[in-house]
Amino acid sequence: MAKPRIVPLSPLLTNEGSLKTLVENRVIYNLEHCELNLFETYQKAESVGLKFNDLVVTSMLKGKKVMHLFGKPGFDYIPGDSVIIPANVEMKIDFPEASLNNPTQCLALAVDNIKIIDTLQFLNERYPREGRENFWKLNERNFFFYNNAELAITINKLINICQSTSITKDILADLTLQELLISIIQCQTMKDIDEDELRETNTCLSHIVLSIRQKLTDKLTLKSIADTACISTSSLYRLFKTELGISPVEFIILERIKLAKRFLKNKNLYIKNISFEAGFDDCNYFIRAFKHHEGITPRQYQQLNNKD
Repeated sequence: MAKPRIVPLSPLLTNEGSLKTLVENRVIYNLEHCELNLFETYQKAESVGLKFNDLVVTSMLKGKKVMHLFGKPGFDYIPGDSVIIPANVEMKIDFPEASLNNPTQCLALAVDNIKIIDTLQFLNERYPREGRENFWKLNERNFFFYNNAELAITINKLINICQSTSITKDILADLTLQELLISIIQCQTMKDIDEDELRETNTCLSHIVLSIRQKLTDKLTLKSIADTACISTSSLYRLFKTELGISPVEFIILERIKLAKRFLKNKNLYIKNISFEAGFDDCNYFIRAFKHHEGITPRQYQQLNNKD
């Protein structure tokens, strides 16, 4: 079962009488440095083309699309997923399930390139990341990722700002765009870690992640991890919050849940034994943490993966 996505709150759908088209009906909110587009589709369609002159952050709010990008095979695009698309890159989109009773809704936030450059420069000057060559930057090759809570909250904030009538909304949007870029970069870094893409990077974070994975079933403490990395516990905490948006303890829990999921594919193992094998001291805590992050209990996950 896929990890649950965090879905931003969906704005109200367009009144049926105000729809201009049933395929990618578009509502636009223009600000000084960004443009928010809300797209709705109410009937099945295939190979619908869409392209923007600026980099676009898209996020699914309702329904399902199949997205085709960069000449690669199409992938399912569902609520809780986000995709960044470079300027002047065409998307081809299928709507296999859209109907009047089951519309799709997706936002596309086009951001001025100058604003992105200025924001990243500001972040690199004021809040430098760990590592000599480790700058705040968007990885356009790492274009697909699941929303975390912070990203979903920031998207909600941007929607509300764009739809407001406040005279200060351009200023508020600029500040929120900084939050959005930080959240996106953190999501991308977390995805790199999940896919073990940090192994070749020589940063403090990559060394700590490797050390945690090697000792995942041991009794890990912030002090023991920090001592291994020759940094203070406060620096360790700040490093994880800056790079990933989560604390070291939260990261350890996620890694142990990932390990537990491998054990759960064996139908003959007991949940209590799996919890200890994955590094959890308390089985009840393991069950609560697993359900919180995966949306189902360990037993349900085990049954779903052992249907035969």
